[in-house]
Amino acid sequence: LSCLLSSPDLCLLSCPCHACVCQGSSCVTGERCMGHQCFSSLALNGDALVSQKGCFKVYEQSTMTCKTPPSRDQIVECCHGHLCNLNITVALPALSYSVTTLAIVIVAPVIVLVVLSTIAILVFRRIHHNQMERLSARDAEYGTIDGLIASNVGESTLADLLDHSCTSGSGSGLPFLVQRTVARQITLNECVGKGRYGEVWRGQWQGESVAVKIFSSRDEKSWFRETEIYNTVLLRHENILGFIASDMTSRNSSTQLWLITHYHEMGSLYDYLQLSTLDAGGCLRMALSIASGLAHLHVEIFGTQGKSAIAHRDLKSKNILVNKTGQCCIADLGLAVMHFQDTNELDVGNNPKVGTKRYMAPEVLDDSVQTDCFESYKRVDIWALGLVLWEVARRTVSNGIVEEYKPPFHDVVPSDPSFDDMRRWWCVDQQRPNIPNRWFSDPTLSSMAKLMKECWYQNPSARLTALRIKKTLTKIDNSLDKIKTDI
Repeated sequence: LSCLLSSPDLCLLSCPCHACVCQGSSCVTGERCMGHQCFSSLALNGDALVSQKGCFKVYEQSTMTCKTPPSRDQIVECCHGHLCNLNITVALPALSYSVTTLAIVIVAPVIVLVVLSTIAILVFRRIHHNQMERLSARDAEYGTIDGLIASNVGESTLADLLDHSCTSGSGSGLPFLVQRTVARQITLNECVGKGRYGEVWRGQWQGESVAVKIFSSRDEKSWFRETEIYNTVLLRHENILGFIASDMTSRNSSTQLWLITHYHEMGSLYDYLQLSTLDAGGCLRMALSIASGLAHLHVEIFGTQGKSAIAHRDLKSKNILVNKTGQCCIADLGLAVMHFQDTNELDVGNNPKVGTKRYMAPEVLDDSVQTDCFESYKRVDIWALGLVLWEVARRTVSNGIVEEYKPPFHDVVPSDPSFDDMRRWWCVDQQRPNIPNRWFSDPTLSSMAKLMKECWYQNPSARLTALRIKKTLTKIDNSLDKIKTDI
């Protein structure tokens, strides 16, 4: 009842309806928990058996976990009902020792060959184990957990989730369950993108398309940070890229860092704008969806189903994806900063990367940004949002005219600008992107141009907030609908 009175929307999303016994490392609030479904699990961690009891607070998560078949190193039993997991006892499937029995009767030469092969395998495994230990140690340093972080994958299929009005995120997951199961079931089909971070592949999981971002070894900290944020805060929003799982796995004799998310076949906003033009309605739909996603990141939601405030720090058209409806979702949280208002704690992570120079605000370029103030990071995001809106508006047709796609400052800086290039343009000359004259004869583009300029104030505190931009775009969109209705 208190949940419904305080946060009805979030309460309906989580809808806890059963009391369950809670035992093990996941229990931090007592011996009872509330959730959709109770579980009892047993997992083999090295030579030790780890037993857990608890509840699934997210419906999608219980669906994925409970349909996962038991394996020789872990099993999960699920049930519905009040304290139904109290007397559930799970046991791992019995191991077969037939191979050992057969080995006794193998002739001596074959035994020698087997021993030599075993030694070679052990040496290889030892080398790989040392590498995994190194990654695990650094994983622990950033507060994450080795292996797969099981999350909200969907109700029955990923397609159901993608069509749902609120796409699935993470935030209340049980990371010790179903480790590596999702990654082992994924088949990589084709590489759809490459960059300094690594590669993005389209994969298949249970017949559904997923995106698998494989980080390069030099970008481990971005993988750790993105994994940490997706698994410590609730990012349930249709304009934030839906998270499925994160995995540290071994493929082709090397360690790979995977981030598994929803797949959007339209690709990034950067790619989309180079091939497509927009009408006024499509322009506003895209702009409003980006502003809505950023507003959700920036706001802190209190309560057990809440989230900390987050600043992106690398917002750009390449880090925004386009879905089939023409709306956008924000991706790539490897540089994100978190803020907790109740303790005034600012978590900036441990990633030395600083974002993309072309989209950097003046205070970042001249090193005057207040790095101990969370509001400063949000204002940096607003600057970049104005540039993204400028990219979208250029590809919007008015009176039969549209500009060719170009990145911000294409006409004044090189394709790979230096800090000095950008600093001279932004901080010394205090110039701004060119606003085409045709925009001022179109009510939608004229209103968006005014909005962009309010994102580009030299004084960061004078810039609009993401919520104000979202409300203004909504008002412009409503005005456009009224004009269409009158016509």
